[in-house]
Amino acid sequence: MTVKKLLSFLPIKAFKDPDPVVAVIRLNGVIGAAGPLRGGMTLAGLEKRLDQAFKMKNLEAVALAINSPGGSPVQSDLIAKRVRDLAAEKSLPVYGFCEDVAASGGYWLACAADHIYAQESSIIGSIGVISSGFGFPAVLDRLGIERRVRTAGHKKSTLDPFEKEDPEDIARLEGILKELHETFKSMVMDRRKDRLKEDPDVLFSGEFWTGNKAVELGLIDGIGEMRATLKERFGEKVKLVPLEDARPWWRKRLGFGAACGLGGLLSGEGISAVAEPHEWVQGLASAAEERALWSRFGL
Repeated sequence: MTVKKLLSFLPIKAFKDPDPVVAVIRLNGVIGAAGPLRGGMTLAGLEKRLDQAFKMKNLEAVALAINSPGGSPVQSDLIAKRVRDLAAEKSLPVYGFCEDVAASGGYWLACAADHIYAQESSIIGSIGVISSGFGFPAVLDRLGIERRVRTAGHKKSTLDPFEKEDPEDIARLEGILKELHETFKSMVMDRRKDRLKEDPDVLFSGEFWTGNKAVELGLIDGIGEMRATLKERFGEKVKLVPLEDARPWWRKRLGFGAACGLGGLLSGEGISAVAEPHEWVQGLASAAEERALWSRFGL
């Protein structure tokens, strides 16, 4: 006799007819490895919560609350694949709810869901790949600085920002970007299939749209807020159970990595944990890059 059958004989309603549960996982922020001044979404950071979500009792579905302008295509792919593997293993549906933005890698994550919803003003799409940077080929000459670079491997200094661009390097980079774009496109087509309602040249141009337009294009399934949509699907008694980030509150609030100065002091690691100056510079650059990703979508 199964456990469910045994529980059906008990007089307690909670055992006989438990309320349905939907686990909620928040996918918030830029996707990719964390820096000294910011945390990024990675499979390593989300793995435990994903596993916990799909193991909850009385589970009817898993919901992804997505708010991301994108980032690393590798981490986007790894996280999405883990969600799909767990969903297949547990035979559970996954619902995606896009908030301010689910663009580029953020939309990649949304495609891990079987059903995608957003708000009317959410920003959806940007199915493309971008590489950007700065070039300073004349700066060192003007400052009278001699730069010394030695390599083993004649392409090791590819795309050096202090050298003029090499057409061969540009062609190689464009080939890599095209390959990544094809992977992204294949993932979207595989997950959305005949729900896509627009020419691929439009959908995969890198353009982004509001939630209302995304419904017309077939990129999402409808306009809907998480709680209301899940209540409509699973009943008024459905329990939404969020799985929170396990980091201390001060690290979540400040976005500092474990090795940065304030993080080290508050965790009792002492002065030795203070980040080196170059780490702070790198962190500031990462923070600026993150700000630029959000700003691209008016956020």
